[in-house]
Amino acid sequence: MFRTHNNGELSLKNVNEKVKLSGWVQTVRDKGFVIWVDLRDRYGITQLVFDESRSSEKLMEEARTLGREFVIQVHGTVIERESKNPKNPTGEIEILVENLKVLNQAELPPFTIEDETDGGEELRMKYRYLDIRRNPVKNKLIFRHKMAQEIRRYLSDQDFIEVETPVLIKSTPEGARDFVVPSRMNPGQFYALPQSPQTFKQLLMVGGLDKYFQIVKCFRDEDLRADRQPEFTQIDCEMAFVEQEDIMQVFEGLTAHLLKTVTGKEFGSFPRMTFDEAMRKYGNDKPDIRFGMEFVELSDLVKGKDFKIFDEAELVVGINVEGAADYTRKQIDELIDWVKRPQIGATGMIWIKYQADSKLTSSVNKFYSEEDLSTIAERFGAQPGDLMLLMSGAATKVRTQLSALRMELGNRLGLRKPDEFAPLWVVDFPLLEWDEETGRYHAMHHPFTSPKTEDIPLMETDPGKVRANAYDLVLNGNEIGGGSIRIFDKELQSKMFDLLGFTPEAAEAQFGFLMNAFKYGAPPHGGLAFGLDRLVAILDGNEVIRDYIAFPKNNSGRDVMIDAPAPIADEQLDELNLKITE
Repeated sequence: MFRTHNNGELSLKNVNEKVKLSGWVQTVRDKGFVIWVDLRDRYGITQLVFDESRSSEKLMEEARTLGREFVIQVHGTVIERESKNPKNPTGEIEILVENLKVLNQAELPPFTIEDETDGGEELRMKYRYLDIRRNPVKNKLIFRHKMAQEIRRYLSDQDFIEVETPVLIKSTPEGARDFVVPSRMNPGQFYALPQSPQTFKQLLMVGGLDKYFQIVKCFRDEDLRADRQPEFTQIDCEMAFVEQEDIMQVFEGLTAHLLKTVTGKEFGSFPRMTFDEAMRKYGNDKPDIRFGMEFVELSDLVKGKDFKIFDEAELVVGINVEGAADYTRKQIDELIDWVKRPQIGATGMIWIKYQADSKLTSSVNKFYSEEDLSTIAERFGAQPGDLMLLMSGAATKVRTQLSALRMELGNRLGLRKPDEFAPLWVVDFPLLEWDEETGRYHAMHHPFTSPKTEDIPLMETDPGKVRANAYDLVLNGNEIGGGSIRIFDKELQSKMFDLLGFTPEAAEAQFGFLMNAFKYGAPPHGGLAFGLDRLVAILDGNEVIRDYIAFPKNNSGRDVMIDAPAPIADEQLDELNLKITE
């Protein structure tokens, strides 16, 4: 055998035992008459010692040939260390080596394989297999494994059945862009990689498997961000004979269980907020409620004072930053520059300081008296020492801009603490959203989302006001899961397709298999899908998902390690009946 123990488990209780260890050389410290080697595997580090007084000359020479990341095996005796290292679980012992075998030599790695490395992100992604040896990455992958195990255990205990669904499916026009796969056996025809197993899990409900889940790879050909990858993993779930409340209770329980596993704390019932309330108070549908700064609407107070910017705005809205009245003009100007960046797109920002001496001053003193400012401060609920920041413009746009500013201030002021968790349900989403570019409605979630029963008549008269039986689970300002009650009535589904601009022929071509299934007794059903990558990252106190994926893509969607995507040979293109045009 290569090892009797791993490099993280030996202690004083093993003193005088003969052991075999294997792993990678972390460091070599040669003091002439004694050589220490730190031997690493995924479990930890054990110190090896080669000593002139106790080791042969040949063994000392062999030890001096070792370099970083050599793969070695040693036989030796566990002895007590003279100089102990309390920071290392194996820091009270070391191995007096009696036999050394080099299993594989290694070139000097392109970056240091230590917790604090000198390798840049792109370099580490190119040599990802080396980066995984570092504790920060290794521990994130282990954490992901533990969370996935807890999820499987919890859902299995709730009588869910894990079922695999196809990866080669049919492309649909809704949602993000599909990755497509040409079929050699069917010239001119294509599979798509699934954006989610949506229709298949609905068919499983028709099939009578009333509680399904799957930890499944999904694919979207869309622009990337820190929390997005072209391929990602979902915890995909569906239940039959349920209403919205039933689903929310099950997955609130799962989330509370995971939070308790991570924090050791019990979480009571999650608060709930309607979509309209979230947009009004926070400017987005996934608010971080760990801190305040709720939006305050001010149009009725600030218009009619000859300040053109406010007078012409559809909405004037602001936030109160508690304790920030001591911000310097330079700091405030920097915030103004921040909201003017193209990513935010604001034209400016107005500030009002409530000084510690109770005096009010602002960047618009010319237009607003101290009495006016006092009325505004009262609307904010501001106190001496607070800073009020106001923005104006088209309602939807300015709410989005102010939301970005709120989150930025939350980060700068240390209010978004990674070890604090604030889950929240957002409910009552609009069923549809109007797309100016295409001149038609699109499903806010997907075409199979059920409208609220009381809103069904509005589908004929005012589709934009129809609310969906849809719900998102938000954690620390991130959507970690979303779902809905599905349409299971063929006539209602046909009406939904009509609203989305599908002709009967197009609906039949795209979704006829689902409509046919509904003819044979579809039960009421609904579900929810978590983004596993994002959920795991947030539970571990991060928002960037890349380090929780073993082999991630970069911001351009490329795998720089294997250099993909890449061209294929002309012969393959011919077999697939494809032609590349310049």
